[in-house]
Amino acid sequence: METSKEPLFGKTLKELIQITVDLGLPKFTAGQIADWLYKKQINSIEEMSNLSKKTRELLAEKYDFGTNPTVKVQVSADGTKKYLFVTGKRQFIETAMIPDDDRVTVCVSSQVGCKMGCLFCMTAKQGFQGQLSAGEIVNQIRSIEEAETVSNIVYMGMGEPFDNLDEVLKSIEILTSDWGFAMSPRRITVSSIGIVPSMIRFLNESEAHLAISLHTPFDEQRKSLMPVQIAYPIAEVVDEIRKWDFSGQRRVSFEYILFKGLNDTLIHVKELARLLNGIKCRINLIRFHPVPGTPLVSPDEETITRFKNQLNDKGIFTTVRASRGQDIYAACGLLSTKEQNQDKG
Repeated sequence: METSKEPLFGKTLKELIQITVDLGLPKFTAGQIADWLYKKQINSIEEMSNLSKKTRELLAEKYDFGTNPTVKVQVSADGTKKYLFVTGKRQFIETAMIPDDDRVTVCVSSQVGCKMGCLFCMTAKQGFQGQLSAGEIVNQIRSIEEAETVSNIVYMGMGEPFDNLDEVLKSIEILTSDWGFAMSPRRITVSSIGIVPSMIRFLNESEAHLAISLHTPFDEQRKSLMPVQIAYPIAEVVDEIRKWDFSGQRRVSFEYILFKGLNDTLIHVKELARLLNGIKCRINLIRFHPVPGTPLVSPDEETITRFKNQLNDKGIFTTVRASRGQDIYAACGLLSTKEQNQDKG
């Protein structure tokens, strides 16, 4: 029975060295393979022209190159793009490319679906369908049209990165190592709802920025929005963050989606100021993009501006994230859900 070959793309240098040892090849071959995987725009083992024909044949017996092209792209009037990839057994993931002056930010997914069940999240409505490998995460950057110009990466797409921490950390290693994409970890931000043990490991094992999805400072209200609050209360998350030094180049931010009449009051401002007291951070306010099946709506612009100003007056640097891609299924998970529903039909 024929089995699928293992992808080389997504392997670390250490893993590539082990592959060369297992195949009886010189160790320096691993560096050559890494160079082809992560620094050159090829998509097959046969194109690794500085490897001998015999070496390429040995690799091809067990391995595929491992990159995966996009299957669909939607382009917004503002220049934002949503790319769709297919992975596994007809499972769809989406990746956003957001241009902004001299920056090109790519928002990558880390899972197919999500098990965290946040009320406001379209991806959560898909349920959890599988983990993405490091190669499938990095492929979202490597295989888009703007691959050569990407300046920033955010793990804010489908899934909870800290629920797939091993592969997320491995993908960051590939992106930041000299043998990989050689990006600065200060160009990478990982967003989480606050799984404390994984957060501690992430802070220990990487230098990338941290973003925490907060959305309300009140315990019972956050439980109604985000079930993770039961296991890891936001106060516990913040207490752990307070132990770390964010006074240098590494940043911590808090994501706060505003919901009309729910979390946009002066009482919330005061509690946020109390909760985050003493932490050098910023709050990113986010307009809510409508999601089918939820009663939540975004407040008006006047309320958003007032909330931002009140937080700034409390000494918390607060910005409002620009809404992008409104005309192309802006809320994360909408495009892939639509594609999965069509595929089932």
